[in-house]
Amino acid sequence: MNAPVKTTKLIKGATGDFEVIVGMEVHAQVTSNAKLFSGASAAFGGAPNSHVSLVDAAMPGMLPVINEECVRQAIRTGLGLKAQINLESVFDRKNYFYPDLPQGYQISQYKSPIVGEGEVVVDMPDGETVRVGIERLHLEQDAGKSLHDQHPSMSFVDLNRSGVALMEIVSRPDIRSAEEAKAFVAKLRTIMRYLGTCDGNMEEGSLRADVNVSVRRPGEPLGTRCEIKNVNSLRFIGQAIEVEARRQIEIIEDGGAIVQETRLFDPGRGETRSMRNKEEAHDYRYFPDPDLLPLVFDQAYVDALAAALPELPDAKKARFMADYGLSAYDADVLVAERETAAFFESVVERGAGARRDPKLAANWVINELAGRLNKEGHGIAESPVSADQLGAVLDLIADGTISGKIAKDLFEIVWSEGGDPKAIVEARGMKQVTDTGAIAAAIDEVIAKNPDKAAQAKEKPAMVGWFVGQVMKASGGKANPQAVNALLKSKLGLE
Repeated sequence: MNAPVKTTKLIKGATGDFEVIVGMEVHAQVTSNAKLFSGASAAFGGAPNSHVSLVDAAMPGMLPVINEECVRQAIRTGLGLKAQINLESVFDRKNYFYPDLPQGYQISQYKSPIVGEGEVVVDMPDGETVRVGIERLHLEQDAGKSLHDQHPSMSFVDLNRSGVALMEIVSRPDIRSAEEAKAFVAKLRTIMRYLGTCDGNMEEGSLRADVNVSVRRPGEPLGTRCEIKNVNSLRFIGQAIEVEARRQIEIIEDGGAIVQETRLFDPGRGETRSMRNKEEAHDYRYFPDPDLLPLVFDQAYVDALAAALPELPDAKKARFMADYGLSAYDADVLVAERETAAFFESVVERGAGARRDPKLAANWVINELAGRLNKEGHGIAESPVSADQLGAVLDLIADGTISGKIAKDLFEIVWSEGGDPKAIVEARGMKQVTDTGAIAAAIDEVIAKNPDKAAQAKEKPAMVGWFVGQVMKASGGKANPQAVNALLKSKLGLE
């Protein structure tokens, strides 16, 4: 699964170039009503310790019971990653002490995970395709949360998150830049949101990443890695990698050696700092959990889940390019969110086999609609302009009723006030002027007022653009631009 070594993304040090090597451990909270081994709610929020069962609190004699929905979601995610699904897996105890881990161990998977090797294909903005190998996906329970700012002399513990199901997705060290790392996590997030296996909400902690960073001179063996824990935004992932890579390069160039350790990223100070020496597997004393039997299912179970998967981002992107003639960039933007892709298709497909111009629809969805939504901090589900309304605006452009400029004014009205675009155009007199006689009269008036510019236009044909602007202004933006352009060229003797 290892991608070929890339030497194009090098970091310049004082003594030469270095290559950054990145591997990711992404923790994704499973979309499920209940926790992994108890019936307590897995919902975000709630009063402290209100979503806690006796199992989560590690009361004596309480035994874990596997939540089948979490198993289904892990398998579906593995299928979305084109990964090997292991029909038998084992839950282990990972032993370590922390105040918000009531059992004194975490139930996880070690040698026998539920999902094996897979791959994520990442299309970069510059056109490069990066293939990131997936080493494994395993199920494990989350820990609780320690609160250190609630009391001057004590820390509080909230166990609402204790026992919530996580998928830990471990990549190969195939990533070679901060931008690739951000794109990889974004693509992983998109896949899981399409599948409905994780909501990907990084602000709420349902998707976070441990980032393993090392550097080496091109062609040399892999360097010693440091792990940056719990990075919870794409922007911080990129910043943490760049800061840590630079720190390691400076140590090496000063003749020092990198110590394998766990570090934290401080975005306020723009630095990583040591948290603890990196533990190895033997430090955790893994052993199979005696309270849980091996997890076993058959291929028919996996096949049934595979058959019910939705169309995933890569397949949807390929279809948008093939069926709608979209560019790779436009298709990438549209499929990044499942809801945006569905909105676009609702705009394009008129029903009964009829179809609007896909490229025009993509332009309006990406630039006008998404641009406005981003500006106001809304998602596509909160759009005040529906797919039917936007489709109606495009129909009015296509049949020549309104110009592109009028369409933008109409979009503003629909955004702010709602209503049927066609009825708004009728009621407010927004129709495009296509009467060549009226357009010719406006052109004659502009030429008469600017005889010097009309004479110059014969020497500099590009000046016709200035005249088009003046005529459009005189018509209040209602004149048909194509008719204006054609008549102007004729009257200025540019044909």
